[in-house]
Amino acid sequence: MAYDKFNVLTSTAVPLPIENVDTDQIIPARFLKATKREGFGDNLFRDWRYNTDDTPQQAFILNNPIYTGKILVGGTNFGSGSSREHAAWAIYDYGFRCVVSSFFADIFKNNAINMGILPVQVSPEFLEKIFAAIEANPNTQFEVSLPQQTIVILSSGEKQTFNINGYKKNNLLNGFDDIDYLQAMKSDIVSFAATHAI
Repeated sequence: MAYDKFNVLTSTAVPLPIENVDTDQIIPARFLKATKREGFGDNLFRDWRYNTDDTPQQAFILNNPIYTGKILVGGTNFGSGSSREHAAWAIYDYGFRCVVSSFFADIFKNNAINMGILPVQVSPEFLEKIFAAIEANPNTQFEVSLPQQTIVILSSGEKQTFNINGYKKNNLLNGFDDIDYLQAMKSDIVSFAATHAI
């Protein structure tokens, strides 16, 4: 299994109301040397989280213990910039399983799904409601249902649906990446090859 299965996630959320967050801000280029997926979470938003002397930047949201959870809520155009999949690795390794925004860069969106992170794209109006709910109460819970393709603000019951490719949805539900998907079909592939041998 490539990553944890995603079904229904109920969690608090960490707000990052910054627009145009690019992949170099998510994981700076100097940390891309490793080839394994582990350890990238330590450097998620590194230049925002830490000062030049490596002390925590107290004003940055990830250093504020009030905000916790497996959902990251970003501003519009989240994940723009380069195609580095390490950005998704860093978000997953930190502990986030869902990112919410009103718009995602396509390459980041696909990299996130392939890593087991559900990108939930909502309307700008609903995104503002999410930010407002967290500001009013950092312990606000959200329910993200992949089967139903909905996100709910549990304190108010307000809900919005989101779109996802059917193949990618199936992979997330099963914890598959593209290789796992093919491996799950191995017996069918072998059987087909045997019955269609030239």
